[in-house]
Amino acid sequence: MTPMTGLDLTGFTEREPGVWTDEAGLVLSVHFFPLVPDLPAPLHEPERLRAGLAHGTAGAGGGLIEAVPGAVDGVPAVRQLVKMPLGSRPGQAFLGTWTVPKEGCSTVVKVQAAEGATTGMREAMVMAQVGPADYFRPHPYVGDQIGGLPYHVGDEERWDARFPGHPLTLVRAALGRITPTVTFDERFKALPPFGGPAPQSPPPPPPAPAAPSAPPAGRGWFRRKDA
Repeated sequence: MTPMTGLDLTGFTEREPGVWTDEAGLVLSVHFFPLVPDLPAPLHEPERLRAGLAHGTAGAGGGLIEAVPGAVDGVPAVRQLVKMPLGSRPGQAFLGTWTVPKEGCSTVVKVQAAEGATTGMREAMVMAQVGPADYFRPHPYVGDQIGGLPYHVGDEERWDARFPGHPLTLVRAALGRITPTVTFDERFKALPPFGGPAPQSPPPPPPAPAAPSAPPAGRGWFRRKDA
């Protein structure tokens, strides 16, 4: 099944199946995961969902900027904006995603971009304007700084117009433009809704010495057909 049937790719060039780039350095990709979504809570529990996503992102070394439940083509979904450190050099990458979960699978639309040679200018200019005391804030979803990249007001949308070429601005704008153009196959839309994470089962007993171990299940890439 190919869940996505429509997507406006204006300005993007296909680099490989399911991956496109544009002249500003944005990378757009679409994925399909035939597994129970790894979201920490169902969409109808937004506070628990946001807190779990914030802790999970911090545990990976990044920072959750925002998580907003909504819909894509009428299907319940959650939008996330995340920042992650660039391991090989100074700076950050920014990722905007829509996760569209169903009971046993999910579709993800992702836009990402990274800072170039110049890093930290947005943060420094916003801090200079608001002052250090008002710059860093407790994370709004958990009430504290929780590790990973710190939460601060410099990532808020109100500063995007001042920094039109910043990767966070570009990611947020592109995701907002693309979202209304996404359409799904009716068979995907009719699948049972996501009710929450899969229950944790006890570990299986060790295999008998002569029995070969089974390979772990993998997550496949979603390959979108040309619209």
